[in-house]
Amino acid sequence: MNTLANFFMRIMSRYMPDPLVVAIILTALTIVFAMLGQGSGFLEVTQYWGTDFWSLLAFTMQMTIILLAGYILARTPLVNWLMDKLIAPVTTPRGAIIAATMIAGVATWMNWGFGLVIGTLIAQKLGHKVKGLHYPLVIAAGYSGFAIYGIGLSGSVPLLINTPGHFLEGTIGLVPLSETIFSPIMLITSALVVLTLPFFNAMLLPKDPADIKEVNAAEQAQVTEPDTSRDSIAEKLNNSVIIGVGTGLFGVLYAVQYLWNGGAITLNFVNTVFLFLGILLFVTPNRFLAALNDGVKILGGVIIQYPFYAGILGILSGSGLIVTFASWFVSISTAETLPIWSFISAGLINIFVPSGGGQWVIQGPVMMEAARQLDAPIAATAVAVQIGDQWTNMVQPFWLLPALAISGLKLRDIMGYMVLILLYLGVIFGGAVAIWGQMGA
Repeated sequence: MNTLANFFMRIMSRYMPDPLVVAIILTALTIVFAMLGQGSGFLEVTQYWGTDFWSLLAFTMQMTIILLAGYILARTPLVNWLMDKLIAPVTTPRGAIIAATMIAGVATWMNWGFGLVIGTLIAQKLGHKVKGLHYPLVIAAGYSGFAIYGIGLSGSVPLLINTPGHFLEGTIGLVPLSETIFSPIMLITSALVVLTLPFFNAMLLPKDPADIKEVNAAEQAQVTEPDTSRDSIAEKLNNSVIIGVGTGLFGVLYAVQYLWNGGAITLNFVNTVFLFLGILLFVTPNRFLAALNDGVKILGGVIIQYPFYAGILGILSGSGLIVTFASWFVSISTAETLPIWSFISAGLINIFVPSGGGQWVIQGPVMMEAARQLDAPIAATAVAVQIGDQWTNMVQPFWLLPALAISGLKLRDIMGYMVLILLYLGVIFGGAVAIWGQMGA
């Protein structure tokens, strides 16, 4: 395992550029594929790209807020204290890798936004706490728990096809969660990842002490302390416990009322909870704003890359390339094999469209119509698309950006480990989807 890890790390260290450059290269490849595969002209493709470049602004803001609010919540004194208590028993590098992976996996299954942030912050804390810990590997391990986001409580496709009025209801009806994320095979798959991936990651620890890269103590993220020395009315308001706690409680009260009235757990709801819990737990507006400013600095490089992927999505959908690609997989499928081909095709498409919801809007109708015609299992085929998406997220720079921003590492520092994790998860996810297809057909 160490030999393989070293091989991939050398390759990635030499050839892997920064995430923005990767997004630009993927854009260029998509343009070429659309022109050669679909016969689209260059000006036509440029139009597709430009028209959709800003089409995901709402989603971009949602993603930015969930990462920012998750960071702020994790930096509150209470949550920070809880994380310290959680990792207090960990004293060895191997134990740190196992703990980072497992905590991130459990947190991600509960909510993907929280898990994505907490996984990296826990890994960062372990990097500072445990002597001799290889920092790039523990950050990769903390991110790898994100691998089960789509079959957890906040998986976009399972939640969407269980929502009355979803855009495919006329084709597949409502698919209850008992047939998707709470089905026995998906619960077993989630448990298998959470219980085995930590030990797989631990096997990747470098044997040679010379290969160990520990974290620089100066890199530890700290929340800036606000200035409370001035005694003006404005500063008193800025440091008002009544304003901070009152605002936090007001938002939390709305969230409780929303759930009590049967509201669905959406991305906006999660953002609301994270944001107002952060305000509440920081107690005063000044302390909350200090943490907010630190978070914005960390995520600044993330925001500009989302439009590039929106542009790629515009080319894929406008040229019809994504439908052609998905339809080819459908043409070679049977009722038993459609789920596994859905998984593979979704994994490949996700490299160019790193959004489970956005990908489902385009690929979902193709796969669901094929499932209907082939009499393939609807739930297995739909969730297979989601699993393919979460599988290749392990090497998708779009989703690695928050981990890189928080940790201060470069993409090439961890990508070699992510390739090995991708291969391992491919066996688990591919096997689960193949078995599910055989059982349901």
